[in-house]
Amino acid sequence: MIAIIDYGMGNLYSVSKALERMNADYILSSDEKELAKADGYILPGVGSFKDAMSILNETGLTSFIQKVVEEGKPLLGICLGMQLLFEESIENGEAKGLAFLPGKVIRIPEAAGSEQLKVPHMGWNNLNMKNESPLLAGLSSGYAYFVHSYYVDSAEEDTLLATASYGVEVPAVVGRGNVYGTQFHPEKSSELGLAILENYINIVEGEKR
Repeated sequence: MIAIIDYGMGNLYSVSKALERMNADYILSSDEKELAKADGYILPGVGSFKDAMSILNETGLTSFIQKVVEEGKPLLGICLGMQLLFEESIENGEAKGLAFLPGKVIRIPEAAGSEQLKVPHMGWNNLNMKNESPLLAGLSSGYAYFVHSYYVDSAEEDTLLATASYGVEVPAVVGRGNVYGTQFHPEKSSELGLAILENYINIVEGEKR
């Protein structure tokens, strides 16, 4: 069973509906006793990094998430949820993240050389596959749907599973060990996104066995 972690800042409806369409066994909860029954977790997110970490810290969900990851249970962060997997962010002031992966979240520059960029980065963008991962099993290319103004800078090469180009190299899919993340919304990214969610379900089921 997969648990969607509800901390009040997530794209809960669209993620829930995607899992329902895939007939996945899931719950949506903020209660640690309920969440503890799950075999894997999805950490969604829409909004400010600093606000999200404040809520996770205040509710005790930070320590809960760290505990289940240490136990080896898979975790998938989506959009802001992916950024929270990293060490820190400058969005609305400095804030520490969950620090499962090395890297810092900074604002997308509004210009790259002579190219002027619209921020937020919004719309479909092509994925450049970088490293093999069970999260990307069976996928070699495709477009995903992004909506974000900040991106992970200085992520280590071995954590980059796929990137997208938007003036800078944007980490689009990341992972190390049992921790995974997508900067885009897989539940809104058509067949490619649903394939990634299906792969994550398989990862969780594999760990359970």
